[in-house]
Amino acid sequence: MTLDEAKQLIEQAEPLLNGSPFVAVHVFQRNDKELTLAITDRLRQSCKKARVWKSKPMLTAIKNAEYGFDQNYTRSSGGSDGIFILTRDHQPANQMMKKLFDKFIDKPGSEAQAIADELHTPLNSLVPVRLVSHHLRLLGVLKSSSEGDTLVLVDFDNTK
Repeated sequence: MTLDEAKQLIEQAEPLLNGSPFVAVHVFQRNDKELTLAITDRLRQSCKKARVWKSKPMLTAIKNAEYGFDQNYTRSSGGSDGIFILTRDHQPANQMMKKLFDKFIDKPGSEAQAIADELHTPLNSLVPVRLVSHHLRLLGVLKSSSEGDTLVLVDFDNTK
């Protein structure tokens, strides 16, 4: 996937964001497993506010979803692109943790439950993840199953 293709996919999904918990953007195939990538209006609003919506770093991160989620390599040792689990273990809590846990998953009334309902799964079974590129991390929740994975992006982080 090129950056132009990633931008086109985002632009096609954008009008469908209002009123939906999320919109599927693309299905990636890797190692005989599908990964459906989806975006939310929450992601769009957050990225637009920070002026990173459809920027090269954002599109590069979107493109990196093609790496898929590797169950054998769930944590990034640093410097790697791909999809990695985000845990509550790091102390003190970093910006990614605050955005994904405090302001989304644990926040009453957030869209987290609506996403879980749409994915037909309990909220506590969604895996908090970050989709990493060199300059930007997109934050989301992952539903993993034998049929395929679904990654729903809800926020971003560009802190160093």
